[in-house]
Amino acid sequence: MNLSLSDIAPPLRWTSPGQVAPIATDPRLPEAWWQALPLDRACSTIGTSEVAGRLADLALTCWGHLMLGDVLPLLRFADPASSVRTPEGFGREGVHKLFTGVLERLLEPVTEESIAAAQVRPSRPDRPLPELIDEVFATLDDRQRTIARDRLYASQRATLDELAQRFSVTRERIRQIERDLRDHVEEWLAGDEAAPLVAHVSWLRGRLGSAVPADDLAAAVPWHRADLSTLGIPAWRFVRTLLSGYDQVDGWLVAGGTDELREKTRQLFTDGPRPLEEAVTLVSQLGIREDVAERWLMAVPQLRVFENHVVLWPRSVNDKAEAVLAVAGSALTPEEIQERIGEDYSLVGIRNQLTADDRFLRLDRNKYGLARWGGEQYLGIREMIVREIERSNGEASVNTIVTNLTSRYDVSESSVRAYAGGPGFERTQRGWIRVAGSDQAGYQPRRDVSATRRCFRSRDGRWWHRVDVNAEHLRGSGSPLPTGFAAHLGMAPGGQLTASTPSGDVVISWHNQPTMGSIRPILVASNASEGDHVFLTVSDGGELLTRYLPAAAPGIPALNRALHLIGYTAPVASEAEGIRLIGARIGLPDGCAREEVIGRLRERGDRDILTFLEGSA
Repeated sequence: MNLSLSDIAPPLRWTSPGQVAPIATDPRLPEAWWQALPLDRACSTIGTSEVAGRLADLALTCWGHLMLGDVLPLLRFADPASSVRTPEGFGREGVHKLFTGVLERLLEPVTEESIAAAQVRPSRPDRPLPELIDEVFATLDDRQRTIARDRLYASQRATLDELAQRFSVTRERIRQIERDLRDHVEEWLAGDEAAPLVAHVSWLRGRLGSAVPADDLAAAVPWHRADLSTLGIPAWRFVRTLLSGYDQVDGWLVAGGTDELREKTRQLFTDGPRPLEEAVTLVSQLGIREDVAERWLMAVPQLRVFENHVVLWPRSVNDKAEAVLAVAGSALTPEEIQERIGEDYSLVGIRNQLTADDRFLRLDRNKYGLARWGGEQYLGIREMIVREIERSNGEASVNTIVTNLTSRYDVSESSVRAYAGGPGFERTQRGWIRVAGSDQAGYQPRRDVSATRRCFRSRDGRWWHRVDVNAEHLRGSGSPLPTGFAAHLGMAPGGQLTASTPSGDVVISWHNQPTMGSIRPILVASNASEGDHVFLTVSDGGELLTRYLPAAAPGIPALNRALHLIGYTAPVASEAEGIRLIGARIGLPDGCAREEVIGRLRERGDRDILTFLEGSA
């Protein structure tokens, strides 16, 4: 016998050797023995059961999506019922037993008696398969052929009503003819005449794998594109109906469940991005050919191929930013992250999420990395000066601070010196600087932030102040801030806070009252108009975080108008739910009665919200 194992098990011929070798390699056999060594020699060396066991392990690991008859076509003759089951459904012990039986029967010595008993019929000459298929329909009448062409094998199937009207019969009669046609084809396929086509379909399953672009079926062999003379359709349309177990979804032929294969593919990348070459190898273990694996990866929802890596690509901008940084392997600016995500996310929104999400760490004035990388968090120039002073046991030379900060971060010498000479620091006797005395630390505003008008707490515990956009804001004028909110930001009379934004710093100073500089660039970036709202706060790292909210539509219910003013725009199930949300946003404990919420709003001076709530009662 000069057949190798790969000659009788077609999937061995298209599966990557890198997948086969770890499972099939045996020290008693030469390298790639499944291709290089005659089967009888392999079985005599390690035993037929061992060879069958290697093939069973490959079937379960690499070809679980195929029918057993596609893995070992001889099984279609030895055990037709088992040949149409999958390895996963049969189990390792059952597959091993089946394969052992087939190999033992194949390796039985040939005797004169066995030749006589076989009664082999003479084989007929090879014929083109399209001619063979045409024979199925040659004896049909015109009506049967039309129904076969326009319903059984059409790309856009005619309806029962259309065909019934065309032939002046009932829908049920068309259905019966369709059923008879299917039986006719099934009966023909079970006969000896169809053996070459059945063998071709078996080969085709191995060629297609577990997922392949649908166009690949037509291109698999030249005759697939040839028209069947009896039906006037390409032969591949008929062949497609023989590929039971394949679904056609979004331009792909997928064996088994499409959703299941997509989920298995996504699970390969739950631990993080993979280089594309490695990803292709991983996907090929699911039975997807390496030459189409990259296209499959690009077609799977919530996966993305970019910068020669494959990453999970969920819906949230936070998750996408994490994937971009993981592939980059180094800190990026929000602008770079926005560009690499390549979708319609605002720069302000990305910056806010990078600041609020614990997965990210601000590593420079305008660069963020992943917290799991470690590193020192950049907190803004003033806080970094404080850190340098603390490292120097309470006082440090301005020149040393300048050298250290400008060498590590993207900050200018003039900015560091300006902050070092500003509020919050004082000179020591030897000319160094230290953190100024805490005389202002005990300042207590008349109202804390929870009792301050237009201040609201988000779910993450952060307090935000609502700015109602007016003409002065749009012209670029500064605007007052409530003392309770300014004190919440850590300010006191006479102090100053500089918050950074992508378009430049915004200075908040407190002389007679807290005042915020112009936020016009933020309003322009959001395309804001009079009557819109901007919720803002300052992060621990000194960034001005903003959330833009257009003015509420005038026709919405009064309760929703009230919720809009606290920054909540989702629907609510009831008035009680709306009252609970408002109470939580103004700092009240959960479960407060409507009267308590109304009373707190009245104390804070939120008359606009009160107007809508009282109107909804």
